[in-house]
Amino acid sequence: MLYLLPLALFASALSASSDALSTKMTKNLKVLVSSNDFPESGLEVLKEHFTVLQSRYLHFGEEGVRENKEELLNLIPGCSALLWSSHHPISKELLDKAGPQLKIVSTASAGYNHANVPELKARGIKLSNTPNVLSSAVAEIAVALILGAARRFTENLEQVKSGQWDIGFTKTLGQDIRGSTVGIIGLGGIGQATVKRLSGFEVGKFLYTGHREKPEAKALNAEFTSLDNLLNQSDFVVLAVPLTDETNRMINSTTLGKMKKNAILINVGRGDLVDQDALYDALKNKQIYAAGLDVTTPEPLPKDNKLLTLPNLFVLPHIGSATVRTRSDMAVLAAENIVNALTGKPLLTPVLP
Repeated sequence: MLYLLPLALFASALSASSDALSTKMTKNLKVLVSSNDFPESGLEVLKEHFTVLQSRYLHFGEEGVRENKEELLNLIPGCSALLWSSHHPISKELLDKAGPQLKIVSTASAGYNHANVPELKARGIKLSNTPNVLSSAVAEIAVALILGAARRFTENLEQVKSGQWDIGFTKTLGQDIRGSTVGIIGLGGIGQATVKRLSGFEVGKFLYTGHREKPEAKALNAEFTSLDNLLNQSDFVVLAVPLTDETNRMINSTTLGKMKKNAILINVGRGDLVDQDALYDALKNKQIYAAGLDVTTPEPLPKDNKLLTLPNLFVLPHIGSATVRTRSDMAVLAAENIVNALTGKPLLTPVLP
């Protein structure tokens, strides 16, 4: 048995030497991070393995369109991976600049409609996203929007700001969640997390619609139904689907016309799920009761946009996943997908494996 100890030590030393060699080899690979505000937790994962290039600029708003875009075009040649922390579209120009060694685009978001999927697929570039880790945080915002729109936060906050309180037993009354029917369009991770959080509000019935019934729905007491039936019956309609050709402008003058007069529309998906002109008309004419939006088109929504003149609209600036823990988890997952892609392992959350 004495000979086992040196053999074990030798094996351990060999493994450590192999790991060191592997790390040294991957350090030759460059990874580009698209924004200057990417969480340190994700950067640490990348820096352990690769040479990390990071933009000096924010990848949102006008700065993202101007300075950041030009810098990314200058930095990306020769990079093996691109970590995308923005909703700006990934352009063909950027991919052309990258060169043939680009192996993966890892987007730090659940949605990936901005990722130019057909172009990445045609080039054989892997694509990953960060679903599930943000479901809880986004669901909390869905509940906040339901409360904000149902209890008329926009009007009530304006009263507080102006000092003119409309006090009275029947003044500025809202809608109850208790006993209501809540319809979820898209019972994925975010939809399921939303139902779980609303269960304590004594909701009367949960409906959901999608391509097929979900096995998880039974434990949530959610009933599968058609889109038309969901719109006809629901007091609250929650959009929790990704943006695709099929879902683009799925809420329009026709579908809004199928909703109840007291219905409240909630959108935590993408702005283009909703025809905003049609929504404006429906809210202004009191065709539906109210709406709560965390996503709009464009973003930021201009301060003179006509939607913002409506008292029955409650808007947040796309903060669904904006918590310290969630953004850190997203950053680590996005980074780990790059590590796996560049070291020959399967992606953790593949879109294009």
